[in-house]
Formats: sequence, C-alpha cells, structure tokens
Amino acid sequence: MSQQILQVDQAMLETTLDRMVRRSVEETLNAMLDAEADEITGAARYERSGDRKAYRAGHYKRDLTVKAGKMSLKVPKLKGAVFESA
Repeated sequence: MSQQILQVDQAMLETTLDRMVRRSVEETLNAMLDAEADEITGAARYERSGDRKAYRAGHYKRDLTVKAGKMSLKVPKLKGAVFESA
C-alpha cells in the first residue's frame, strides 16, 4: 500500500528557485562591481588612505534581464577615475 507523503507544486518550486538564483547572482555581481571600484580607487569604501587614486561618488542603477528575470545592478560612480567594467 503506497501513500503519498509529499506533494510538490512544480510551478511554485521553479519560481522560488528562479528568485533565489536571481538574488544570488545579483548580490554576486554587485559585490564584484564594488570590489572593482575598490581596486580602481586604491581604497575600500569609507577608508582613509594616502594611496587613494579616486573617490566614490555614489552609484547608479542599471537593470539586467536574464533568463531568471530582471536584476538591479548598482554601478559605482567615481571621481578622478573612469569606471569601466569588463
């Protein structure tokens, strides 16, 4: 005698996984953009350094659409240097 123990809603599972993947990729890309800005400026955000080459001036938002959905990227703005990410 077999009993159904667990019922899985496939659509809800896929939606949840897509949301998790999208959020994870978005956080990773934003962290990479921040790390690249740190490298270009020669100092981390809010860090005082004599070796600083440029300064942060906020960020602007860019939307990126991928298979999992739309992501918001925060692209750093810099004073004294050009931010160009590969």
